[in-house]
Amino acid sequence: MAIISEMQEEKRPSLPFTASLDPSNPLGFLEKVLDFIGKESDFFLKDSAEKEIATVVKVVMKRLSEVEKKKHEKETVKPIEKKESVPPMEVEKPKKETLTSTEPMEVDKPKEEEKPGPIVPNKGNGLDFEKYSWTQNLQEVTVTIPVPSGTKSRSVTCEIKKNRLKVGLKGQEPIIDGEFFSAVKPDDCFWNIEDQKVISVLLTKQDQMQWWKYCVNGEPEIDTQKVEPESSKLSDLDPETRSSVEKMMFDQRQKQMGLPTSDEIEKQDMMKKFMSQHPEMNFSNAKFN
Repeated sequence: MAIISEMQEEKRPSLPFTASLDPSNPLGFLEKVLDFIGKESDFFLKDSAEKEIATVVKVVMKRLSEVEKKKHEKETVKPIEKKESVPPMEVEKPKKETLTSTEPMEVDKPKEEEKPGPIVPNKGNGLDFEKYSWTQNLQEVTVTIPVPSGTKSRSVTCEIKKNRLKVGLKGQEPIIDGEFFSAVKPDDCFWNIEDQKVISVLLTKQDQMQWWKYCVNGEPEIDTQKVEPESSKLSDLDPETRSSVEKMMFDQRQKQMGLPTSDEIEKQDMMKKFMSQHPEMNFSNAKFN
């Protein structure tokens, strides 16, 4: 009896997990991970599963933020290396015999200037310039342009296209005129003038899972690894993303309990409706996948 109890107390062996991450579709990778957990464990049977997942996400974000902060501090504070004094070299006078040598001398070419790297973003995850500034979150980009006090909307020209922005005052050179980092939804973009001294342009991103490195062409790029997104709960997500996450978690629970997923339930309901509309048909020997 002692041998049997010891076997029952043994933990499940660890199982290998293999999947590849597509940076353009991180939610697909996350769904594979959750699907593997649901199949190989009882995690999703717990009532606290959703809260525990949210807690893990917060911990990972905090950890990455601390690592980036330490990395930035190391880069900004570097010790000055002392150059070792090099004793003067004694140059031998060339002998007459060596004057017959015609070998060409190699001249070191000047090193090309290194291009500056990405810039740390401002508090709004964008950049500040002399004539305008921009900020962003995953869904939107906001451009702020100071103008002379008393400026009215009829004096402003603003063209927002899918891949381009042109803003300025009538009769003057455009303040901004360039292509976006990524496409926007023109029908969901608008502008207004605040207190007759600031033009505010709101741009809705098409890809709402991507951080922009710049607003329009020609700007220096920001380091998107140093953006600071606001920590959000499931209730703070936009309806489309929240619906996808909730559906994914529901399907995991259903699979764990051996019940149909949301897609399978929808197909079953459609079949029941079809059968009720056609009572003259015999489905007793029909097989459904």
